Amino acid sequence: MKIHFRKMANVDEPLNIHETMDVSELVKGRKDILAVAPLLVDLKALPADTDCVNVVGRLSGEVDMLCSRCLTEVNSKLNIPFAETFKWLKEPILPEDEDDELIYIKDETVELVPFVEENFVLHLPDSVLCKADCLGLCQKCGQNLNEGTCSCDNTVIDPRLAGLKDFFK
Repeated sequence: MKIHFRKMANVDEPLNIHETMDVSELVKGRKDILAVAPLLVDLKALPADTDCVNVVGRLSGEVDMLCSRCLTEVNSKLNIPFAETFKWLKEPILPEDEDDELIYIKDETVELVPFVEENFVLHLPDSVLCKADCLGLCQKCGQNLNEGTCSCDNTVIDPRLAGLKDFFK
């Protein structure tokens, strides 16, 4: 997925990019992610100002994650907006009035894969729930409380007052 600045300057219509990208290596260390489907990349590159290119579009895919309370499998659909502006620097010196919204590129071409990967990783959910009122697991026996109750005593005693619980016996 490359964009050439000189080719974009002479184009009248946007450059459409439709690709499928394997992102399984990006989530390899996360234990809460069971599986990840290939990411569908649907982008348009539009020439903007002189030596500038706007790239906008959507990234979509699916991720199978574990519920953060009860550890059941949850399928999450991702619909990630993508919008970046690239400016080609013909000289290797950065301008003094550097704009935070622009990504300065020193080569004549831009490889979009690192930017797509970054957007994907940044938009991954930190935690998911199987349902909004998920009860989770029992802290003592591990019973899934969504499926039924257990016989464990789960009364919580304030640790500062735990010494007083046997005071009146």
